[in-house]
This record gives sequence, structure tokens and C-alpha cells, in this order.
Amino acid sequence: MISGQTRVAGVVGWPVRHSLSPLIHNHWLQAGGLDGVYVAFSPPQDGFSAFAAGLRGGAICGLNVTLPFKEQALALANGAADQVSDLARLAGAANLVLFHADGTVRVDNTDGEGLLFAFARQAPSLNLSAAPVVILGAGGAARGAAAALILAGVPRVHLVNRTLDKALSIASALGPKVQAFEPSQAEAAFEGAGAIINATSLGLGGGDGPKVPWQAVSPDAVFMDMVYKPLETEFLAQARLRGHGIVDGLDMLVGQARPSFEAFYGVPPPATVDVRGLALAQMTAT
Repeated sequence: MISGQTRVAGVVGWPVRHSLSPLIHNHWLQAGGLDGVYVAFSPPQDGFSAFAAGLRGGAICGLNVTLPFKEQALALANGAADQVSDLARLAGAANLVLFHADGTVRVDNTDGEGLLFAFARQAPSLNLSAAPVVILGAGGAARGAAAALILAGVPRVHLVNRTLDKALSIASALGPKVQAFEPSQAEAAFEGAGAIINATSLGLGGGDGPKVPWQAVSPDAVFMDMVYKPLETEFLAQARLRGHGIVDGLDMLVGQARPSFEAFYGVPPPATVDVRGLALAQMTAT
């Protein structure tokens, strides 16, 4: 039921029709008996700023932000009283915007929390503070992951990217714990790594994943892919065949949604709902 006091939140992206976030949040709302609703918004690619500006003052309580608007979401905090979390600032992007009644906004980034949640769920024995982590890619997802890992105590992050300048730019922004490598240096980057994360779009929709110098990979290394369609990408399938632990991107999606839900509705999501199972069923149906 929708009442005069329903708290409205949502996800914004372009396109956004594929998003599983409404499924996840609305099942949590239903299970918790909360007067709230979570919907999807898809303004034109050049219309995000105008769309978000109209929400100041609390027309809705907040938004999750997905591609291609995460950097623009960070820029929404442009007033003296607006707030930016440390992680959003480090990541250079925001995936969570909260609109307050006084017209101010707070922007945050929960992608890193989702990343750590996924590792904790699927690779609980992995000690992220014990060895370097390799991240493949140098886009916004890679920078956000690197920022979260540094804050979590990872000793070094090795960014491997086809365009070295992009990786160098992230390393410069995040500090000496982040090192940039080009593909020809991949063996040096992978040597001794405790985890390898694919933060590129390679493998999305079932295509080939990024190349891995398997001869340089530690036998105990855990592989993660941020892509969750398909659930087991070629990148993860090759790692599993070689005996490595794997972590899929679906738990990262669920993990980043948890703090967002609490920020929107004031309570943690109910633990009784198997949102991963619901998401898997939806993915299978489509």
C-alpha cells in the first residue's frame, strides 16, 4: 500500500531497466512491513544534474546511482552545507545520494562495502591485509575498489590497464599504496597477489574475460568478477578450473544495497529475505 507518508527512494541510471535493485529493496520493504517504495529512474544521459536538482528538499529520500552518472552524483555536493563521505571522495564517484529536507545533500559510495561483503561471504578465509590485490581496469569501478581496499588495510593495490595513463592517474590520486602496470608488466603485477579483481566490462553478457598470466598467479589467489551477468563469467570459470576460489559480482550488488537501504529507510534490511536467491531467479527468468 502507498500512503501519504510513504518513503520513496530509487535507483537512477541509463539504461536502468536491467537493474535488480528495485527487486532487492522492495522485497526488503515488504518483509519489514515498512511504508516505503523503491523505483527506477532513467533521465536522459545529459539530464542527470537537472533531474537531481529537482529532488533537493526531500521530494524523495535518496537515490542509488549507477552508470553513467556516478561522477555527476559526486558533483551534486557543491554547496557549503553539503556532505561528501571520505570513501566517495577517494573513489571519485558516488553511488548513494541522500536528500535532506533543508535542501542539502549527502553523497556516499557503498560499492566498496559491497566488494568487501562479497569477499566475506564467498571467500571468508581470505585475509585482504596479507598480500597485494590486483585490479584489472582503470575506470570508476576500479578506482572505487582500490579506494575501499586501501581503507580496509590492503598493503598494495596493483592496477593493470591497457592504457597506462589512466592507471597512473588513479595511483596519483590514491597514493603510494597503488601502483600502475600495463599489460606487458602483468606477471610482475600478479606475483604474490592474494586476490585478483576484474573491474572491466570484459565478460559481460558471456564474452571473453581479461587475459591472466596464469604462470604468475599464486595457487591460493582468489578471483572476483564485478560482472554478475552471467553469474560465472569466463574469467571466473577459468579460475575455478585451476582450483582457485571465486567470488561473483551478485553478492557485491547485494552488499552495496544493504547500507543504502538503511540510509533510506532508517533500519537495516531484514535478514530473513534471500535476496540473492530472488535475484538469481529473476536473472534466470530473463
